[in-house]
Order: sequence, then C-alpha cells, then structure tokens
Amino acid sequence: MLIAIIISVLVLIISVVVHEYSHAKAADHLGDPTAKLNGRLTLNPLAHIDILGSIILPLFLIITQAGIIFGWAKPVPIDYYNFRNPRKDSALVSLAGPGSNLSLAIICSILLNLFILFKLSFLITIGSLILIPLIKINIILGVFNLLPIHPLDGFKIVEGILPADKTQEWKGLEKYGFIFILLLLVPIGNSSLLNTIIGPVINFLFRLLLPQIGLGVI
Repeated sequence: MLIAIIISVLVLIISVVVHEYSHAKAADHLGDPTAKLNGRLTLNPLAHIDILGSIILPLFLIITQAGIIFGWAKPVPIDYYNFRNPRKDSALVSLAGPGSNLSLAIICSILLNLFILFKLSFLITIGSLILIPLIKINIILGVFNLLPIHPLDGFKIVEGILPADKTQEWKGLEKYGFIFILLLLVPIGNSSLLNTIIGPVINFLFRLLLPQIGLGVI
C-alpha cells in the first residue's frame, strides 16, 4: 500500500512537471521568454512543485480512495503581449499542457503494449507498477485540464477559438470558475458530477490505449 502511494505521488509529480514544462516550452517557442527567464523552462521538479497541489491533495485523494487522482504544479508565468497573435498563441500554449499529458500516456501505452506483445515478463511487471499509473494519471490530467472552466487550460483554449466579439463575454465567466469546480466536486452518491462528466471519457481512452488490460480508471 505504501509503495503504491509513493509511486502514485511520484507519477503525479512527473506528470504535472511535464505539463508545466510544455506550457513554458510552447510559450518560449511562440515568442514569450518569461517562463525561461524565471527558470521554469526545465524538467527539474523543484522549479514547478506546488506543495498543496503536487503533494498534499494527491495524498489526500489516494488515502481517502476518492476514485480520481489529480493535482497541479505552480502555474508558468506568461506574458501574452509577447505573442504575435495573443489570442491564438495563448490557446496553443494552453493546449500544450494537456496535450503533453495525453502524449505521455500514449507513449507509455505503446511501451507497455510492446512488453505484453513480446511477453517480456519482467518489463510487464515493472510496467504494471509504473507505466499503468503514468497512463492513468496523464489521461486524467489531460481530460480534466481540457474542461472549459477557469483556471483550467480548456478555458483559454475556448477563448482563443471564439470570435473576437465574444471574447469579453467568455472572460466574464472567469470569476465563476472556482464555484464551477467546487460544484463538480460535490459528492453525488458514491461519485461526483466531475466523475460523471469525465469518467466515461477517461475510461474510454484507457481501454483504447490498453485494450489487452481492458479495465477502466474510474
């Protein structure tokens, strides 16, 4: 049990670090060096870890068997005025985060499927301990962050693709973001509205990536 908890927390830290690094890399590529100048264009966990979001919350969710594990790292600083096309580029930077999580899940699933295909018993055992949690958590992070609720990445992505005359109306919803997230987390029976909305998507993606295992995440 203790080993599983440690692995889950370490996997989550790796995943949120990759998420924030991808934001920083995309922003730097699109013309904003702010994250780089602040030492955030790195995969060093110490530059990204948020004690509450990267350690305390995940531990709480694991210990209480909440059914879903997620968390966050410190947000990467971005100056949108450095972009050539602020609306479009900010949407791309936002997409880079969940995109990196889903990409990492795909890479890990390819490795594990190859281990299973070639019956590499030792690697299958290691994969079950490390790769499966990596796949699960990165699918969860990818899907969760695509929700169009502030401060999640999906909110900025939608803002970037909306017609310019609708942007201000959309940004007006920012102040309700925290309320929306709290409502999603309210328990409903043995589940929550969040699980009801994203659970089927997460389980579908997990079964798609690991058809030989065929179990759901939530």
